[in-house]
Amino acid sequence: MCRSIKTLRPPALPEEATEDDIRAAALQYVRKVSGFREPAAHNREVFERAVDEIAGATAKLLAEIEVRGAAARR
Repeated sequence: MCRSIKTLRPPALPEEATEDDIRAAALQYVRKVSGFREPAAHNREVFERAVDEIAGATAKLLAEIEVRGAAARR
């Protein structure tokens, strides 16, 4: 579905994902799901709120996910 969203956890991303990486992925997701590259003025607030919520959920996921064997690959 969202082929342009890259994997944000090691080993796919060698370093820790930045806030900008996470926000960019969230923005791509919201754009894909909504079908809008840029929302109309009357939808801007809900669009931005969705990006913020998805970025927050992504950051939480990356902070808590356990990648088995990741330490052995480093």
